[in-house]
Amino acid sequence: MDNRWSPSVTVAAVIERAGRYLLVEEETPEGLRLNNPAGHLEPGESPLDGCVREALEETTHRFTPTDLLGVYLSRFQRQRPGEPLQDITYLRFAFTGELGDQVAGRVLDAGILRTVWLSPDEVRASQERHRSPLVLRCMEDHLRGQRYPLDVVYTDVSLYLA
Repeated sequence: MDNRWSPSVTVAAVIERAGRYLLVEEETPEGLRLNNPAGHLEPGESPLDGCVREALEETTHRFTPTDLLGVYLSRFQRQRPGEPLQDITYLRFAFTGELGDQVAGRVLDAGILRTVWLSPDEVRASQERHRSPLVLRCMEDHLRGQRYPLDVVYTDVSLYLA
């Protein structure tokens, strides 16, 4: 039996424009939550490519990453009546960059109700509605000017080989 621990890898776009941050409002089992445009890394996909894809799916806009904001770990637990405890550790690669044009004909991904632009104070005031504690942490790191070159996240060509 394999007892190796494996975190769930996610990617997130931290997008700021004119002092406001772009978040998505999404349906979750816990109700409506706010999150960065984010999602799970797919097989054969680099973290950078995954972030571009997720931002497009959740905002209908092109996204061009310019910097790695950080790499984050968080833990989520959910207990539903009659079901085993869900205990998930997320490993998040967060990128910051430029939001581009909206893609004509695109619709928001299933479960995403809308996008919202919030000031830092509004993001802080809405913590109880955040999908993850990383929403606030990523914004605060962005505000502090934390940035790393994109090439610190290396994806070997072997990932793309069939």
